[in-house]
Amino acid sequence: MEPTRPTVHLPDLSFEVSEAARARPPVDLYRQPGVRVTSEAFIVAGRRFTIAELTQLTTARGPHDRLTLRAVAVTAAVLVGIGIALGYTGDLYRLPAATYAGLGLAAFVPVGLAVVGHRWRPPAYELWGRYQGSMVLLFSSDHERQFGQVTRALIRAREATRLGGLAYPLASDTPYEPMS
Repeated sequence: MEPTRPTVHLPDLSFEVSEAARARPPVDLYRQPGVRVTSEAFIVAGRRFTIAELTQLTTARGPHDRLTLRAVAVTAAVLVGIGIALGYTGDLYRLPAATYAGLGLAAFVPVGLAVVGHRWRPPAYELWGRYQGSMVLLFSSDHERQFGQVTRALIRAREATRLGGLAYPLASDTPYEPMS
């Protein structure tokens, strides 16, 4: 299943893995329970993806929470049903102004439910990629920070593989040393 929501395309560079890069031991770029990104593989929930075979990385947001959508739909249907029932009985002309105000405010209940549901259970962050010829959901998380860390580690692993390997983390290399 390919993502149909708005997506952000991450840099995709085709590359060949050198023999020197394959001979080095893998370097951990990210490691937390259930998720590991090394210079050779992306391992999540027991599934292993070889870095050299991952292409077309794309981020997306998952679907909205089903419970929230159902609550909004049911509340809206009940309110429409009440309005139709009052219209058929002819009691609309005999209702006091406060009842009209209450019915008007009740129309905002589905909107409030949608806002609260989106706030409490936001759509998950998803990382998609092409692996062995098919588009695959690689990683999904409710936590934006963890998602960003995993995505950045995966991009660093792909760049390191393209550049011929990674003997130590890129951040430890000093690109500029002042003259003494």
